Amino acid sequence: MPDPAPLPPADAASVDYRLNPAFAARFVGLALVLTALLMFAATALVAVLDLPADVLVVLLVVSVVAVFVLGWRLRSRSFVLRCDRDGYRVGLVRGAGVTAARWTDVADAATASPRGIPCVVLHLKDGRTTTIPVQALAIDREQFVRELQQHLQRGQGLRPV
Repeated sequence: MPDPAPLPPADAASVDYRLNPAFAARFVGLALVLTALLMFAATALVAVLDLPADVLVVLLVVSVVAVFVLGWRLRSRSFVLRCDRDGYRVGLVRGAGVTAARWTDVADAATASPRGIPCVVLHLKDGRTTTIPVQALAIDREQFVRELQQHLQRGQGLRPV
């Protein structure tokens, strides 16, 4: 197991928890399959409509560039969870529930395994929840829970024991 990354400093303005590279690879693989299907359909259209082959070359170049941009964006620009001093925001997770809230609105945090997927569930004071699948994060599960506890404590004005 790789060495865990250091905990975020107490004065960190914002911490982004990125997408697990294995999940990003799945998205890029899906994009490649869709590119292949698009090229197959385009080849059939070029053959049937007697269009110039340059159409296929242009389409292929655009598709490959789009796949690279998707991979770069998933790897370096997109986040699963963004924590700052005031609260959090969830990105890239369908079915997360509440996608943004202030730390002062969080009643408690717990772990759960809905449908066998390990998650951290943030219960808000108004009864709503935010569910974060920890397997989707590019960080060790235990380290993420520790860091989330620190964010929650700081956000609620509590001192560590």
